[in-house]
Amino acid sequence: MPGCVIHAAGDLRVEDVPAPRPGPGEALVAVRYGGVCGSDLHYWRHGGVGDFRLRERMLLGHEVVGTVVAYGSPAPGPAAGTSVAVHPATPCGVCPECADGRRNVCRDTRYLGSAARFPHVQGGFAARIVVPAGQLRALPAGLGMRRAALAEPLSVALHAVRRAGDLAGRHVLVTGAGPIGCLVVAAAKAAGAAHVTVTDLLPAALEYARAAGADTLVRADDPQDANRPAEVDTAVEASGVAAGLDTCLRLVRRGGVVVQLGMLPQGPSPFAGNLLVSREIELRGAFRFDGEFDGALRLLAAEPAFDALVSAVVPVRDAASAFELAADRSRSCKVLLDFGAAPAA
Repeated sequence: MPGCVIHAAGDLRVEDVPAPRPGPGEALVAVRYGGVCGSDLHYWRHGGVGDFRLRERMLLGHEVVGTVVAYGSPAPGPAAGTSVAVHPATPCGVCPECADGRRNVCRDTRYLGSAARFPHVQGGFAARIVVPAGQLRALPAGLGMRRAALAEPLSVALHAVRRAGDLAGRHVLVTGAGPIGCLVVAAAKAAGAAHVTVTDLLPAALEYARAAGADTLVRADDPQDANRPAEVDTAVEASGVAAGLDTCLRLVRRGGVVVQLGMLPQGPSPFAGNLLVSREIELRGAFRFDGEFDGALRLLAAEPAFDALVSAVVPVRDAASAFELAADRSRSCKVLLDFGAAPAA
């Protein structure tokens, strides 16, 4: 069956991989769509994401939806033939973080398509995958698989908004209008934000942010942009660059909250740390998600406007062109790989 495999930086291949068989407590899923994530692009371009470096070949992908084919043994879960989204994380359940209810930062988690541990956890960009049955979520009524493919990145955005605290009636700044930044806009609006300002370098990216519900768009490379706010209540840094964090720290009000969501480059990153002291700003990290996945599916089912963020659907055999397109934010927002119609059991 076809799989999208990264071998090293710049070495992405669509190749035949063995069809898996589910074991006890596992489900076999026929994948229909897989979203190309920023982390997938980092593995392709740089051979790693932050401190997670490739040490062996790896199936990419963790934003996947498809159809249940079979179970390895009787297990609670959606019936065969059900359309499902796959929660990509398997926390250990026993570490101090899991015990404290913070399973998203589990020190021994398994996450689809991640080089955080060795051997790497193989991802979901294959025609069929095997996952623990407990990671399947049946799609709510009326939610098609194409829009449901946004569930994983929307969950990331919902977790960042949760980390930000109460946003009701607040002015929120989002730096970076990539797919995650746009979904943070939607999540902030759903959380009651009164006004959302988004900054980015690219006009096309800002237009996707507008489609997601942004009230004000600001060119990040124009300090004289008349739309640039003097002050905001809360800021979410979604660009993954130090300049974005600097903007958040300089524009958030005294006593405000900044959430660092974008993965910064490996190694030290300079930022205006003095402002944390003089303005008593709270800087909080946001990493992945946990229970937000179910909320993401409900929100996607209720809001057709999310369809505008899926900018292209590309057959998996053309994965190289899909990655090129996803990396060009002047031409795309969220790009999906299409693995074709669900095969029979």
